[in-house]
Amino acid sequence: MVCFANRLRHNKGGASCGRRDTALRKRHARTPLFAQAPTTRPGVRVVTPSDQPSSIDHLRALVGFDTVSHRSNLALVDYLEMTLSGLGARIERIPNETGDKANLIASFGPEDVPGYILSGHTDVVPVDGQAWSTDPFTLTERDGKLFGRGATDMKGFLACCLARAPQMAAARLNAPLHLVFSYDEEVGCLGVRDVIDWIGEWAVPPLGCFVGEPTGMDIVTSHKAKRAFEASVTGSPGHSSRAPYFVNAVDYAAEFLVELRRLGREIEETGARDPLFDVPFTTTHVGVIHGGEALNIVPEHCRFEFEFRALPNEDVDAMADHMQRFVDTALLPRMQAVSANASFRLESTIAYPGLDSAPEHEIVILAKRLAGRNDHRKVAYGTEGGRFSKTGGIPTVVCGPGDIDRAHKADEFITRNELSACEAFIDRLISHASR
Repeated sequence: MVCFANRLRHNKGGASCGRRDTALRKRHARTPLFAQAPTTRPGVRVVTPSDQPSSIDHLRALVGFDTVSHRSNLALVDYLEMTLSGLGARIERIPNETGDKANLIASFGPEDVPGYILSGHTDVVPVDGQAWSTDPFTLTERDGKLFGRGATDMKGFLACCLARAPQMAAARLNAPLHLVFSYDEEVGCLGVRDVIDWIGEWAVPPLGCFVGEPTGMDIVTSHKAKRAFEASVTGSPGHSSRAPYFVNAVDYAAEFLVELRRLGREIEETGARDPLFDVPFTTTHVGVIHGGEALNIVPEHCRFEFEFRALPNEDVDAMADHMQRFVDTALLPRMQAVSANASFRLESTIAYPGLDSAPEHEIVILAKRLAGRNDHRKVAYGTEGGRFSKTGGIPTVVCGPGDIDRAHKADEFITRNELSACEAFIDRLISHASR
C-alpha cells in the first residue's frame, strides 16, 4: 500500500529557498511571467492591478477559470502572478512534475524575519450531474448572494487576499505576509506538499498559517485525518449454477465491507471521542462499489472505495493495517484455495494528517483577536492545515469566508457580507504585521 504522506520530500539542509539539489531546482524554477494576458472563459473580463479591483471583481475572474482538479490551473496561476507581481510581491512558482499545474507563493515585507501565511487552494470539484440554475463558471449575483463553482470553496478567500494585496504592498510590514495558492487540494491535498517542502528551505520559518477554508470566519483549531483506499478483487468466473467451484469477487468484497462496518461500530462504541467535533469519533465509510456482469455469471471482478476519517491523534494506520490483515488471513487463503490466481489488493489513494492546534497557542489567540471572537470549534472534513501543522511544523488554524454546507453542491454561493468579514480579518492581520 502507498501512503501519500510518505512521499513528501524533506530537504532541510539549505538555509534559503535557493539551496536545493539540482533536479529539484530545475523542476521548481520560477516560471517567467507570460507575455500575454491569461485566458479565461468568454465573457469574463481579466482585471489588472491598475484597475484596483474589489474582491468581487477578483472572484468573478477566478470563478471564470475552470479549475476542476483534473484540469490545469495554469491560467488561473498566471492571473494570480500578474496581479501580485504587479504590486511588487516576491513570486515563487512551483510546478508539478508534468508542468500542467503549479503552486504559487507571493510574499510582501521583509525576508529575514518570520511572518504569516494565508493559504488557499485553486482547484474546485466537478459540476457534472448537478442541477445548476446558472452557469457555474460565470459569477452570478442574486439578492446579495454570489453564485459560482468555488465561490465559497474557496475562491472567495483567494479573492479577498487579492483585493487586500495592495494594502499589503503599501504597508510598512515588520513581519512578512505570504500568500500561498496550491493545486489539487480536493483530491488529497497533493500540491501543498511541495509548498511545505519549499518553505522548509526558508532561512526563517513562518510564525503561523491561516488556511482560508469556509468556516463562516469561525476559528477551527482541529480537523480529522483521512486515509482512503481503492480495493480491487479478482476472482474466477463461471456459471452461477456451479458457484461453489469459482471465486465470487462480489462475495469476498462484501465480507470485507462487513468487517469494515464492524470495525466502525466498535470504534464508535468503545473508541476515543471528542465532543467538540460535529462527528465526535473516528468513522469508516464505503462510497463506491462496482462488480458483476449478469446474475447467472459468478463475478470475476469487484472494485470499491472506502475511507477512514480519524480523530487527529488516532492511529489511522493501525486501522488500515487491521483491514489488510483481514484480507491476508481471512479472505485470500479461501480465495486462492479455489483459484490460485485470485487476488485482493488495497491501494492507498488519499492520505493526509489531522490538525490539532492547542487553544492556548499564540496562533489561535491571534486568530481569535483578528476575527473578533473568543470561541473555537473542530470539524470532520479535512484541509491543508494538517499538512502545514504536522508535516511542516507550522502552527495553523483554519478560518475563512463562506459555509462548508454550500460547498460541492449545485448553486454554491458566498455573500457580500462574508467577503467583507474576511477582508476585515486580513486588514487586522496587516495592521498586526505592521507593529
